[in-house]
Amino acid sequence: MPKVMIYPATYENVHKAVERVFEIFPLTLEGKKVLIKPNLLRGSEAAEGIVTNPSVLRAVVEKVETMAPSSIVVGDNPGMLSYGANEECFRKTGLMEAAKGYYRNIGNDSEKVDFNPDFMPQVGVSRAALEADVMISVPKFKTHGLTVLTGAIKNSYGLLPGAQKARLHKAAGTPERFHEMLVDVFRLRVPDFFVVDAVVGMEGNGPACSDLRHIGLIIASDNAVALDAVIATMMGCEPGRLRFLQRAKEVGLGDYDLSAIDIIGQLKQLPDFKLPPLGGETIAQNEAVRELIQSRTLLRPQADSELCTGCGTCVEQCPVSALSIPDHLPQVDAETCITCFCCQEICPEKAITLR
Repeated sequence: MPKVMIYPATYENVHKAVERVFEIFPLTLEGKKVLIKPNLLRGSEAAEGIVTNPSVLRAVVEKVETMAPSSIVVGDNPGMLSYGANEECFRKTGLMEAAKGYYRNIGNDSEKVDFNPDFMPQVGVSRAALEADVMISVPKFKTHGLTVLTGAIKNSYGLLPGAQKARLHKAAGTPERFHEMLVDVFRLRVPDFFVVDAVVGMEGNGPACSDLRHIGLIIASDNAVALDAVIATMMGCEPGRLRFLQRAKEVGLGDYDLSAIDIIGQLKQLPDFKLPPLGGETIAQNEAVRELIQSRTLLRPQADSELCTGCGTCVEQCPVSALSIPDHLPQVDAETCITCFCCQEICPEKAITLR
C-alpha cells in the first residue's frame, strides 16, 4: 500500500520535516546518481509562491548530501514564458543558491525517446533524468487552469526541455487529451520519490497568476497517484474526477482511492479553497494563452553569422539530428526539430537563438 506523509512545517523549520520524510521513506542513495527536480515554472521571486521554495530544495539537498550518493544533480526545465532560460530562472528564484553547487543545466543535453505518436512520435528528455539511479521530485502545491492541480505527475512535464512542451500542448488539443498526454510524459521516467512544498501553496486559476494560500505542510510519498489524490482531496476536489489520475490508474501507476492509501498525518480539506473550473477552460478557452502556445510552436533555431564559428557542437548535441552545417552556418530541418532548445543551451559562443 502506498504511503503519503503529511507533516507540519514552516520554511524556517523545514529541515525537521524533511528529516521525518526520510525516516518514513528510507532511501538507499549510497553510491548512486541522484537527480533532484524542483518545480521551476519561470523566473520569479521566492515570495511569489510560483516555484518550489528555496528553503525546501536546500533541505532536501542537504539531507541527500549526508547519504553518500556518487553524484547529485539539481535541475529543471522552465515553462512557456522562460523556455531556454534555465540558469537565469534558477538564479532569480533563489534555487541556484539553494542547490549548493549541484545545479546543472539539464536543458543542454537531452536524449531522443519514442513517445505516443498520437501527440509526437518522439520527444527529447533531459539525459540527467534518464541516467539518474534515483530521481527525487520536489513539486509545489498549486492549482492549474488546465489540469486543476500541479503536483507529482504534472511536475514531470519539466523533464522535457524547451518549446516541445508547447508543441505537445497544441497536439493535445483538448484538456482531456492534455491530461492523458501528461501521464505519457510521466511514464518516460517515473520519479522514485516526491517531496511537496505545501508550506505556502496557490489557489485560484494557477499556475502563476493566482492567490497564495498558507498551508503549513510538507507532503511526501513514494507514489505519485496517491500523492496527487491527497492534494486533490485537500483542495476539495474528488480525485476520481481528474482525467490524469484516471489515466494513471488505468495504466497501473497507482490508485487514487483514499482507502487504498496509508496516510501518515492528518488529511483535512482546506476550507473555502478556490479551485479553477474542472473542465480546464481557464486555459483551454483563453485566446491569449492559445496564441502564446502557437507562437512557441513556431520557434526554430537561428544562428548569428557574426558569432557562430561553425564548430558543430549544436549538430552533435541535437537529440533528433535536425541540424546540419552545409555552409558554415547551421541549418535546421523544421519538420524534424522538436524545439528542445538544446542547441541554444549548448552553443559555446551563444550564437543560436530560437525565433
